[in-house]
Formats: sequence, C-alpha cells, structure tokens
Amino acid sequence: MERHFDEELKNLKQRLLHMADTAQEMIGLAVKCLVDRNKPLAQDVFGLEQKVNHMEIEIEEEVLKLLALRQPAAGDLRLLTAILKINNDLERVADQAVNITERTLDFLKQPPLKPLMDVPHMANLAQRMIKNSLEAFVNHDPRLAQRVCEDDDEVDRVNDQIFRELLTCMMQDPKSINRAVDLILISRNIERIADHATNISEDVVFIEEGKNIKHHIEEEN
Repeated sequence: MERHFDEELKNLKQRLLHMADTAQEMIGLAVKCLVDRNKPLAQDVFGLEQKVNHMEIEIEEEVLKLLALRQPAAGDLRLLTAILKINNDLERVADQAVNITERTLDFLKQPPLKPLMDVPHMANLAQRMIKNSLEAFVNHDPRLAQRVCEDDDEVDRVNDQIFRELLTCMMQDPKSINRAVDLILISRNIERIADHATNISEDVVFIEEGKNIKHHIEEEN
C-alpha cells in the first residue's frame, strides 16, 4: 500500500513538472511575441493556457482523491497540501503569461518604442526562479528554495528601474505614454510571476523543514 502511495506521489510531481514546463513555455512565447513583434505567437500562448487549465483540474482532483482515500500522516499531508498550492501558483503563472500577451497585442498596434528597457531581462530572471523553485521541490532542496526567495529582490529592483525609466520617457515624449504604460503593465505581470515562484519556494521550505517563511514569520519566533 505504501509503495503504491509513493508511486502516486511521484506521478503527481511529474505532472507538476510538466505543468511548470508548459507555463515556462508560455512565458517565453509571450516575451518573444513582444520582442520580435510576432503577433501569431499570441495564439500559441492562448492555446497552451487551455492545456495548463486542464492539467490544474486533473492535479487538484488527484490530490483530493488521495487526501480522501489515503488519509496521509503529517509529512505526506504537508506534501499534498503544498502540491495543491503549487498547482494553483503555476496556473496563475500561466494567467500572467496570457496577460502579458494580451497587453503585447495592444502594444504592437503602435509604432515600436525602443529600447524595451529591461523587460526581457526581467522575464529571464522570473523564468529562472520558476525553474529553480520546481527543482527545489523535486530535489527536496530548501537551500535552493531560499535562494529563489532572495532572487525576488532582484526582480523587484529591475521592475522599479523599468518603471522609473518609462516614467522619464513619458515625461520627455507624451506621445509615448500609451506604449510606456503597456510596458509598465507587462513588467508588473512579470513581477507577479516571480512572486508565484517565491510562493512555491516558501512551500518547499515548509515541506522540508516545517518552517513558515512567508512574510519572514520565522524571524518573529
């Protein structure tokens, strides 16, 4: 019975990894759509969203079934609860990729605004955080999870820098306002992707160490 349960948990982890890979692909396509001004890529992003939504439902149903049938003890209960939360975070990452794409389609209706500041760089940072957060989950690596949380500070810094530079751009050239606002909103979506990676990493620390580091709660104890 225990061996079968372990197989079910392993299968759930593999599904999460597949879902994370798909969400990562959506982020990459969304940013490529922006950078290359390649509108057809938007439909690829929208198509993958349906795939992610389907995976989220399947994973949630499987976790709820295991909770009901197996009635897991403390460690496995923490793991299944975290899988539910990670599942939700990955679905929201996919939603942010869709938001980036929709905003990009508005942006591409207008003449190019060059340069694109550090938006692609910020997206790369957020993608790396998603990758590392799932790697930390699969490999039971709370130290890597902690590093992901620290990387969120760099994403926030770049986001602030993008905002300041685009604000200056708008002040110098009022005709750029609509395009600059689009980029500000896109960078905000990327920042939220990084937040979801941080959420996943905080869950990894909770699974592995039983420690809640959300909002630095552990510093208060």
